[in-house]
Amino acid sequence: MEIRQYERFEISFTGPSGGNPFCEVELHAEFRLGGRVVRVRGFYDGDGDYRVRFMPDALGTWSFTTTSPTAELDGRSGSFECVPGESHGPVRAIGTHFEYDDGEPYVPVGTTCYAWIHQPEPLRDQTIEALRKSPFTKIRMCLFPKRYAYNENEPESFVFPGSLSQGFDYTSFNPAFFAKLDGELDRLLELGIEADLILFHPYDHWGFKQMDPEVENRYLEYVVARYAAYRNVWWSMANEWDFMREKTAADFHRYFRIVQAEDHAAHLRSVHNGNDFYDHGLPWVTHLSIQRWETQQTSTWLGQYGKPVVIDECGYEGNIQEAWGSISGQELLRRQWTAVTHGGWPGAHGETYYNDREELWWAKGGMLTGESPPRIAFLRSILESAPVNQLSFEKARWDQPQIHSGEEYYLFYLGSSQASWRVWQFPQGQKYVVDVIDTWQMTVERLPGTFAGEARIPLPGREFVAIRATAVAD
Repeated sequence: MEIRQYERFEISFTGPSGGNPFCEVELHAEFRLGGRVVRVRGFYDGDGDYRVRFMPDALGTWSFTTTSPTAELDGRSGSFECVPGESHGPVRAIGTHFEYDDGEPYVPVGTTCYAWIHQPEPLRDQTIEALRKSPFTKIRMCLFPKRYAYNENEPESFVFPGSLSQGFDYTSFNPAFFAKLDGELDRLLELGIEADLILFHPYDHWGFKQMDPEVENRYLEYVVARYAAYRNVWWSMANEWDFMREKTAADFHRYFRIVQAEDHAAHLRSVHNGNDFYDHGLPWVTHLSIQRWETQQTSTWLGQYGKPVVIDECGYEGNIQEAWGSISGQELLRRQWTAVTHGGWPGAHGETYYNDREELWWAKGGMLTGESPPRIAFLRSILESAPVNQLSFEKARWDQPQIHSGEEYYLFYLGSSQASWRVWQFPQGQKYVVDVIDTWQMTVERLPGTFAGEARIPLPGREFVAIRATAVAD
């Protein structure tokens, strides 16, 4: 059998279905390549079906052997050949940047769609089609349903078997729900979109935010066993972790450690804040997932933690009554560009335009109707045309934040300034071509000639303009 590098290898076995296999049956597999051994937890998928999923990250002949106290599942063995494929692999945090496992740069251009997985199939299909036409490379989404304004419908299935009226069986999992999630993650994978899976959150009336540690641990082990082999998965321990008043920082330390230990593919790990930050300096945190409107602070967090900073929430483009959901597309874009030119990454799209069906993108998905997505696509194109994994933040003057690559490339954002010119001090001995970028109109104008030393750059005298300078040979 041949499996392409970074693709999902899956084996299934028939085993006991009596009693409670979710709690009573253990299954692991050891995968070997040369002297390397990777231990992977298996999971029960209902109806006597046991599965192990593995993502091979290296070429060659992999062998595997199962271990289990249950005789039917123990000592099962086989092998497969990992061959070259077209995938770049899972995303890694490298310094303050992101790249795929093979070194290809990755730009996280994110959107938030918390409860789309819990909507009826026609709405999920509409969400996938909207994403297909969108600029987004990442989506934030919850495993547990969300109970909040404009999002009060009961989902068709849950992580655990049961319902709000009848209660939930926390000793089992619901294979039907996970089969649905399997399929949707595969659809995202086909679109090249990373799934930032939110494992816990405070917006709950089913009791999932108050589970016992034993249940939480079993849930985390099951989810990681099921999805670590999906190369497009990230782990977010929680949305607004500090609003989960029933939990402490020590609980979140435990979540991180379990996920880190169980994930054979070492996917990215973060936690999202409401008011108070988690300690992003801890070794199990790979990057920052930040909620703040004041995105100019990005450079402060970058300097404090030395890890990639993704602004995953800075307010949403929309027209609802809440302040967080009623900013304009222009304001959302301004905050995104400000984050980028302070050294961060633009993950903070979301739409909250009201309709009578209460199908707001930020919660349920559906259609994208705002003004910001095409402008975010333009921002993505600017970043992807830059030496993106060589960029660093610098504050050359009190009002001049910029990202640059040595003395070869500079990107500077003027935001709400309407300046008709700007004096820029270029490094001595180097000439530059300068582009004036209108981030809202999505235009790039190459200024005539070259610039050097202390240069006066003519500008159009309107808001939302960026300047890009690229070194040229004499």
